[in-house]
Amino acid sequence: MDQKKYHSILFPGASGEYTDQLEFVEPDVTAGIPVYRVMGRNGEILAPSEDPQFPQETVVDFYKNMTLFNTMDRILYESQRQGRIAFYATNFGEEGTHVGSAAALDPSDLVFSQYRESGVLLYRGFPLDLFMAQCYANADDLGKGRQMPVHYGSKELNFVTISSTLATQIPQAVGAAYAVKQANSDRAVICYFGEGAASEGDAHAGLLFSATLECPIIFFCRNNGYAISTPTSEQYRGDGIGRGAGYGIPSIRVDGNDVFAIYNVTKEARRRAVAENRPFLIEAMTYRVGHHSTSDDSSTYRSMDEVRQWEQRDHPISRLQRYLTARGWWSEEQEEAWRKEAQQQVMEALLKAEGRPKPHPDLLFTDAYQDLPPNLVKQREAMWRHLGEYKSHYPLDLYEE
Repeated sequence: MDQKKYHSILFPGASGEYTDQLEFVEPDVTAGIPVYRVMGRNGEILAPSEDPQFPQETVVDFYKNMTLFNTMDRILYESQRQGRIAFYATNFGEEGTHVGSAAALDPSDLVFSQYRESGVLLYRGFPLDLFMAQCYANADDLGKGRQMPVHYGSKELNFVTISSTLATQIPQAVGAAYAVKQANSDRAVICYFGEGAASEGDAHAGLLFSATLECPIIFFCRNNGYAISTPTSEQYRGDGIGRGAGYGIPSIRVDGNDVFAIYNVTKEARRRAVAENRPFLIEAMTYRVGHHSTSDDSSTYRSMDEVRQWEQRDHPISRLQRYLTARGWWSEEQEEAWRKEAQQQVMEALLKAEGRPKPHPDLLFTDAYQDLPPNLVKQREAMWRHLGEYKSHYPLDLYEE
């Protein structure tokens, strides 16, 4: 037998050659996955060939979306602290991942999000009034007051309603991407999740099925350093969540605080996902400046010096502002005027939401069944008897008639 041919025999599902050296492959054989970026911390373009060459109005629009979103986060966070809403989760420090990726997608692309990508929905045109309506669970809420705050959804904007349960959206997104492929439509699916969710079993199932079924999907992992209180050093032993290669998925790591870099990688991943019917994995390296949610006090597991360092040294909004200022596209006067306008827009929406009634109690029982089953009919009747008997405890005048 030809010895060269013998040594090139491959096992099914593997590649490589035989060896007589007993050597385990160590996980740290490389210096680490490189982080793609376009802008430096001072807003300077590092490689002109990578500059997306956006016109002034586009970059200003990016900046306004990021700062408006930041303003909404701050006001709703304070609203929760004042007892006006029940819960909130901010996105401080991660605004670049939202706007950069959203701008690179087609409006028809389907978005599966976790609870920290609200800026994607804002960029797609979801109005402030509806953000507030959802958080205040009033009669204008598209979810009819059934979800806890920050769990948005919009069929019109192709944004699937958020679920609290970590990683459940990942296999769901793969199923949707397979349906998109079967329909032979020029669409992609993007699925956002954090590095903590990447440790869930659903993440591994989703990556595996997307690769074997060859689905046009972008997995967008927001690696912000912490899964609630668990730092990345306690979450995994590899270099980030760089598991795509093990499933046969092209992967890239990108600076999540660089809105241009996020745009470039998402744009290219979207193009290839649709053209080649295959999944792509983006790991956006960023930092969660805020607490995990209003139920969390991050000072118990990380120093405030660490947080301040990231906020002051490498915030995506500050970086983009430096880019704009260096080109003469944004001035201190424009900054001051826009900040006031953004504050006013958010406050007007908040006050409007507070003045609206709550959804009608009967809506608790609608939309799941075409014909209400007997057990739910009994529950509805029991609810109304209870409300009637203890009406002094239930201000039904605050509910929609």
